[in-house]
Amino acid sequence: MKALVLGIGNILLSDEGVGVKAINALEKKFRFPKAVELLDGGTAGLELLPYLTDKKLLIVIDAVKGGQPPGTVFRVEGEDVPAMFTANISPHQLGLSNLLATARLTGELPKNIVLFGIEPESMDTRVGLSDTVAASLDKLIHAVVDELQKMGYSPVVAEEKNYQPGSLW
Repeated sequence: MKALVLGIGNILLSDEGVGVKAINALEKKFRFPKAVELLDGGTAGLELLPYLTDKKLLIVIDAVKGGQPPGTVFRVEGEDVPAMFTANISPHQLGLSNLLATARLTGELPKNIVLFGIEPESMDTRVGLSDTVAASLDKLIHAVVDELQKMGYSPVVAEEKNYQPGSLW
């Protein structure tokens, strides 16, 4: 069973880039089985469709307004994932919504879909996460790792000498 962990967002809009930052942190802190692909999807949309081919699990990481306090990490699964992107907070989420709809129509939609969202504090034009969201990033990446373990994958911690919590964002 192949899995795709897809981080999306625009790193030029503060917390909007949390999905991309999470992928970077996952790549540096953990080693993954060959069946797990990590992808910085940036602000792409339909061009990500080939990456869904032959995947049984899709984990999406993104900043999503869910009405929670800033920095709150939440998990959504199945049919509720596309619904989260109906109230777009950024143009890339429209692209993700179109991607999921197209994947469903073409039969490329993975059987299992999970979204790990984090409530943004700032969407201002600036590189770097807000302090609030940066403080929740470790919780977010560990939630993703826990999900992968629950689904039968076994990421392992990479060498810790180059990793300090908070140093990647």
